[in-house]
Amino acid sequence: MNAHPHPVGALLRQWRQRRRLSQLDLACDAEISTRHLSFVENGRAHPSREMLLHLAEQLEIPLRERNRLLTAAGYAPLYPQRDLTDPALAGARQAIDQLLKAHEPNPALAVDRHWNLLAANGAVAPLLAGVAPELLAPPLNVLRVSLHPQGLAPHIVNLGQWRAHLLDRLRRDIEVSGDPQLKSLFDELSGYPAPPPPDGLSSDAVLVPLQLRTPLGVISFISTITVFGTPVDVTLAELGLETLFPADPVSAELLRRLLAGS
Repeated sequence: MNAHPHPVGALLRQWRQRRRLSQLDLACDAEISTRHLSFVENGRAHPSREMLLHLAEQLEIPLRERNRLLTAAGYAPLYPQRDLTDPALAGARQAIDQLLKAHEPNPALAVDRHWNLLAANGAVAPLLAGVAPELLAPPLNVLRVSLHPQGLAPHIVNLGQWRAHLLDRLRRDIEVSGDPQLKSLFDELSGYPAPPPPDGLSSDAVLVPLQLRTPLGVISFISTITVFGTPVDVTLAELGLETLFPADPVSAELLRRLLAGS
């Protein structure tokens, strides 16, 4: 264990601190002694596989990082990571395709942990008209396309508000996962030119809309995120389905006409 570049105790300490918990807090949550937790963190005690998984559950550590904890302690990874084309994920892939298709004529897409596009229904492509081709080349990053000056940004009426919303979501993803690639993406997106966010939402607002200017007029969307429940595969645990809905009857009619024309 001492030869490993990231000993398991140091990794546990990092996750505990990321969750803003003291050793006493975590020990109480895990129903173990503070002394034992301290010994694990400083390398004086070697945790069992079961103890590592128990602590990881209390810390809500992502499955990918739980595998890293196990490997650092000398144990085999527990959670498989398969490609979506793997036959073992055929049921999940079918569910994704059905959800995307069923959401038409409204846009819906599936993204991985870095917000790269995995799949989309037929209502997404018409909304990307005018986006620079290089931004649409795989891997297409949904956040980059949304905020890049050659992406959708010039067509987003409430760009300051929407940009602040997306960056806040990305910031929360970084806090939860500790993913350095997401941090790099955050730094990139934060450097794009954009108007300042408004001081606040209108008094009757309940959600942050995406207001997209199209050749037919401005379409306002509200969005939801869906994730798989109780996944034990890394790929499924990191997959999200984003579904967009017209925010009002006028937007619904404009979207219908836009898709019909495409």
